[in-house]
Amino acid sequence: MCWKIVRLDFSNNLAHFGELGIGIEETSERVRSDTLFSAWVSTYAKLFGKDNVGDLLDKFIKNPQSIFRISSTFVYSQKGSRYTYYLPKPLLLPNGYPEDDLKFTKVYKKLNYLPLKVWHRWYQTQKGFTEDDGYELENYPDVTEDLNQAGTFDYPETYKIRLVPKVAVDRTTRATNFYHTGFVQFLSKPDEDKQAGLYFLIKFPKPVDDKLVQRLKLALDLLGEEGLGGERSSGAGRFKPDWVDEEDREFEKDWKSILEPSEVNKPKYCLISLYWQSALPDELLDQSDAYEIQERGGWIGSPFSGRQLRRQSLRMFTEGSVFPFSPHGELADVTPKEFNNYPDTHKIYRSGISFSLPINAPE
Repeated sequence: MCWKIVRLDFSNNLAHFGELGIGIEETSERVRSDTLFSAWVSTYAKLFGKDNVGDLLDKFIKNPQSIFRISSTFVYSQKGSRYTYYLPKPLLLPNGYPEDDLKFTKVYKKLNYLPLKVWHRWYQTQKGFTEDDGYELENYPDVTEDLNQAGTFDYPETYKIRLVPKVAVDRTTRATNFYHTGFVQFLSKPDEDKQAGLYFLIKFPKPVDDKLVQRLKLALDLLGEEGLGGERSSGAGRFKPDWVDEEDREFEKDWKSILEPSEVNKPKYCLISLYWQSALPDELLDQSDAYEIQERGGWIGSPFSGRQLRRQSLRMFTEGSVFPFSPHGELADVTPKEFNNYPDTHKIYRSGISFSLPINAPE
């Protein structure tokens, strides 16, 4: 396998990442793998045409593992030359976590995302959760040690959610409707050499198809100019992508031990993307596993049909879910029934192809 990291630098641009369940006016701070896949493939279709994107999707349908797979996006922060990447906390407790956690359970439960260093130690090494970690959680912010130095408590400082007032004017009656829309703005202080943004992992099978990689880069560049998420007509969601290859020193330093852990025995697998499969394997769920499910819906964004219809919704396993083996996933056909009544239409897909990392099973 060949791994790459792609950082999305939004600078001072606002972004709107709406999701089912959080309200139309509200926004998430990140984009999940199915949304990123749909936006990226739609832009790929604009650049390289209907036939080429059809060939690409056919390969995914016949063998989802044969092309590439992506994680959801997560927050990264940068201070000078130091990058801190955050991963979702698995839904299982780490090894070493005490049964009596009343003194720090509230602080622990607020940590939905962990920096790589802590994620790796808690879930991929024999050291796991230590008494010092419990002491620091219990006494934070008066006591700041390893967890604080790794950036464990800095996640809320990497972005701000802002409500922007808007007015809608009815075309017929000219009646006005005042409302607010939520936007996320990532930390951007060039004068202090601090910033934050989103990143995702992408995995290619070997030998790598260099032509496909080049096309994906061009499509992502165009997506960055057009914007990711909602409110693009207002200029929201524009970014510049930055690719980090597996051979880069930065990748070796931060990610090698995460992707190829040496202290994981009898592993379980933690999702860092969404996951959907039409027929779930019988052995997928075990009594010791943990998972969450979320409904996914939304609107068609086809560059060919121009139709505005809702896609069929489906339920998918979310990031942080843990399974006894690495699930594969597949594309889901979410074409709305009425869409087939129009001429020159096509299938609409949502990506349930999964991306997971090995972790130690709780003892």
